Amino acid sequence: MAGLIIPGIFTPVFMKRFRAWAADRRGVAALEFALIALPFFFLIFGLLELCVLFIMSSVLEHGLNEAARGIRTGELQSGEDFNRDAFEDIVCAELFDLFECKGKIQLDVKTYDSFTSTGRTSPIDEHGDLDTTGFEFKPGGRDDIVVVRAFYEWELMTPVMSAPLANMNNNRRLLQATVVFRNEPF
Repeated sequence: MAGLIIPGIFTPVFMKRFRAWAADRRGVAALEFALIALPFFFLIFGLLELCVLFIMSSVLEHGLNEAARGIRTGELQSGEDFNRDAFEDIVCAELFDLFECKGKIQLDVKTYDSFTSTGRTSPIDEHGDLDTTGFEFKPGGRDDIVVVRAFYEWELMTPVMSAPLANMNNNRRLLQATVVFRNEPF
């Protein structure tokens, strides 16, 4: 049995040094932080991603509400140069320059006969892209029921955490805002 022990490894001096090394507590905090750092930062960046999505959705909702007020009151329809591009400019001006808007926001403005016929489905196609083929720009006249929708393709920042948040392909989330109202009798 003594022949199996490598000479010099389990000497009393070596065992004394090994016990001293094992009892040394310097660096324990660094080791513990290294063990929890990955899940900690994963949660922090995921929470930041959710906060940014919430803020941008709220800003888009605010901008669309403010711009749609002009349609509701008839103020915009009475202007000579009122078209989709002019309405996009109004929406973009209300977004506080928090994201690039001009040319990237998609608008759908339609009139309906009744509020019950305004039900809309998701504009995301089966490939995960935004399908704008049915989008129109018809702000309507007095007493018309109008649905104004705005869509913005948001690039998600955190690649791993954002996978459950993406509802489009290429790590993107479709932000959308909708305003439904009856035009005033202008």
